Amino acid sequence: MEPPEPGTVVVTASGDGTYTQQVATASHTLLVDEPTALGGADAGPNPYELLLASLGSCTAITLRMYADRKGIPLTRSTIRLRHDRIHAQDCERCETERGMLSRITREIELEGDLDDDQRARLMLIADKCPVHRTLSSEIAIETREAGR
Repeated sequence: MEPPEPGTVVVTASGDGTYTQQVATASHTLLVDEPTALGGADAGPNPYELLLASLGSCTAITLRMYADRKGIPLTRSTIRLRHDRIHAQDCERCETERGMLSRITREIELEGDLDDDQRARLMLIADKCPVHRTLSSEIAIETREAGR
């Protein structure tokens, strides 16, 4: 298969397992799968792990770029994320009032000789990463059958 054009991601069944998918970008490929407990072959991260990886890596990159630009002595950040579902009524800051909603918890560990103001600023900047903004905004997903 020829790589897709930059900015396009192509997902195709790999043929190796019930749920195993090959993900191709213009310059990378990886496998995505479900765990064996769900009938998959566990050949790669599951879709929600990829979603968390996108948010976590974007957060870390955004922190690094900001620290470098502002001369903040951030030596390293570690981002730990979890996804779960909660009852809407248990969410104090959510617009949804009924049913279930997704919740992502993100814990950020900042390393370096940072003062309290630098730490506070970096934590504010974390919420400005592009993936965070995308996930926090209304998203329109348009689906159509190929070739039609």
